[in-house]
Amino acid sequence: MAEWAALFDMDGVIVDTNPFHQEAWRGFCRAHHKNLSEADLAEHVWGRINRDILGFLFGQDISEAQVEELGEAKEAMFRDLARGKLPPVAGLPGFLAGLQGQGIPMAVATSAPPSNVEFVMAETGLEHYFAACVDSTAVTQGKPAPDIYLAAAKKLGVAPERCVVFEDSLSGIQAGRNAGMAVVGVATTHSREELARLTDLCVSDFTQLPVDRVAALAG
Repeated sequence: MAEWAALFDMDGVIVDTNPFHQEAWRGFCRAHHKNLSEADLAEHVWGRINRDILGFLFGQDISEAQVEELGEAKEAMFRDLARGKLPPVAGLPGFLAGLQGQGIPMAVATSAPPSNVEFVMAETGLEHYFAACVDSTAVTQGKPAPDIYLAAAKKLGVAPERCVVFEDSLSGIQAGRNAGMAVVGVATTHSREELARLTDLCVSDFTQLPVDRVAALAG
């Protein structure tokens, strides 16, 4: 069994997709005559599954069929906006290679739907680094509930307390905390000042992040 594992959120950690998601959500909301403020994005959108976001916008009695239809319409807008414009977050490929070289298992644990996971992995070519992927379809409770991260740890066969989470969103950081895991904040969506008090370690990107420094956080 591996000594520890690295669990990566996708949006804002593997790729900085949030500018494209923001544009897509604003276009979606205009089409449906809904308002979405900056505060709404921070509290109700970033890091959350579409079921929760659409429940906030349309009411909690929205049906699963509506969630699927409306969610995919918005995600199609996102993919059209982001296609060909998604380099990995700076330093990430080298960092993943370093983890792989030390035999550290890695998983993606994301609130995104499968269609977006496939899209991002195809755009970045990073899929081969990850032994497992848990997306929004695998859980009934999205972040900040710990379910996504606990499911990823289980897939890798590593105890939660031996996992390190990489997150950019407030709800995702709380999910990692709720799972009993160490959390590294990646300051793409929020500032380092905002994330530093909530995480065990905070970085702007992966360019100067030694694997050994992260390993020290793993239980």
